[in-house]
Amino acid sequence: QVHLVESGGGVVQAGGSLRLSCAASGSSFSNYAMGWFRQAPGKERDFVAAISWRGGSTEYADSVKARFTISRDSAKNTIYLQMNTLKPEDTAVYVCAADRRYNNYVPRRRDEYDYWGQGTQVTVSS
Repeated sequence: QVHLVESGGGVVQAGGSLRLSCAASGSSFSNYAMGWFRQAPGKERDFVAAISWRGGSTEYADSVKARFTISRDSAKNTIYLQMNTLKPEDTAVYVCAADRRYNNYVPRRRDEYDYWGQGTQVTVSS
């Protein structure tokens, strides 16, 4: 069982930056691939980025590639999402997720993840 808590959301102007954090507790953090998804009002929850269990592999949605960076700190049981050059279309609730895994596979689908946080709101004003 893994409990996930996101933080770092807020309101930022277009072109600005934010760093989201997701703290994990309750189980061995290093045995999980971790991901970020986002959900805008009236839309489905979409994949944003993910990182493998040991951090050696990452995946990004095309819409955020080269602007967002996912990372993990095993000593702190935390993953991060550094978001640069933010756009109004990045406005959404950002949710982190955990997938129990013992290899370098990086999951991109919602149904591959076992545990979800509550989310943190990111609002980008134009």
